Amino acid sequence: MSYQSTLIVGFLGRDPEMDYTASGQARTRFSVATNRKFKNAAGEELKETAWFNVTAWGKQAEACNAYLHKGSLVLVEGRLVPDPETGGPHIWTRQGGSPAASFEISAETVRFLNTRNGNGEADATPAEEIPF
Repeated sequence: MSYQSTLIVGFLGRDPEMDYTASGQARTRFSVATNRKFKNAAGEELKETAWFNVTAWGKQAEACNAYLHKGSLVLVEGRLVPDPETGGPHIWTRQGGSPAASFEISAETVRFLNTRNGNGEADATPAEEIPF
């Protein structure tokens, strides 16, 4: 038996989109950006962003659609879903002609990490301020 699990923490790049499968199961899709800062051999600080397309299912999909929005901070645990054509990440060409790739995750767990301010609205924390 084998098992794989992926864990990411990042910010939604757009509002979630929910629909229903032919069998009536709720499905919500959203994109998550993860950021990493590091220094190269020359000591220059660089920033790397990886994008993940996440799909949540059932009751979790309904909760994601109801409570998440662009900029929400989330923790997602799930399994990587390989692109049928490449067997790896989904690869495409951006409008400007540069290559791009994204990773697909089927969510097992989605945790909402934003705190609430006094107005009941979610506070967003810039990626540079996340302590990990």
